[in-house]
Amino acid sequence: MLKARDIMTRDVITVRPETTVEELARLLIEHKISGTPVIDKDGRLVGIVTENDLITQNKRLHIPTIIRLFDAYIMLGSGRMEEEIKKMAATTVGEICTRDVVTVTEDTSIEEIATIMSERHIHLLPVVRDERVVGIIGKADVVGAMTREASK
Repeated sequence: MLKARDIMTRDVITVRPETTVEELARLLIEHKISGTPVIDKDGRLVGIVTENDLITQNKRLHIPTIIRLFDAYIMLGSGRMEEEIKKMAATTVGEICTRDVVTVTEDTSIEEIATIMSERHIHLLPVVRDERVVGIIGKADVVGAMTREASK
């Protein structure tokens, strides 16, 4: 049974929270990658940033719906508006990255990796050991591994 260590990319391109959004965009294009782990000065994983985060930064702002109930006005979805504004105005990776990162270990099976990606709609999974990134797995890595296994 294949494990994360068998299919992961070991030479992981990473960024720091203070990396500018512009530098990030150039890095993604230059290396033809869809995202990258965000690490702190000690090399620990603190987030992940993807093309979707850059796209979100340029989307239209959704104005909350306001309904009137008796004499009160109620805003629906206003809690998200502040977060959307922050991301749209962001200038650094630390401001747009996802901090709650789903990770796997080197011993995670390919079946579990596929399940996580499918059920949680995740396209990139950092592989960690002691809070440090040792690899990364993308959808193409999983599909490629499944194809190689099927042809055996």
